[in-house]
Amino acid sequence: MQFLVLGYDGDDEGALDRRMGVREAHLSRADELTDGGNLLYAAAILDDAERMAGSMMVLDFPSRAELDAWLASEPYVTGDVWRRVEVRACRPGPRFQP
Repeated sequence: MQFLVLGYDGDDEGALDRRMGVREAHLSRADELTDGGNLLYAAAILDDAERMAGSMMVLDFPSRAELDAWLASEPYVTGDVWRRVEVRACRPGPRFQP
């Protein structure tokens, strides 16, 4: 099942420092997810000044429970970068299905 994950950074003064402090760990985990076929697409969410303000990821996991297990150890969660996270099940349109 595919999931859209929207993670929104805090808007406090230390938000960017927290993001940059765990960014390499986040990217390393993203590489592992991509190699394992779980991460299909990801991008930084930008604010009006084009600064990173969050992340969006489209992930494929067999169940919501498995997605939640990954999310519990995601560096942007454990590092207090994402202050609000939305998860929605999603399905690609016919044009985007294999």
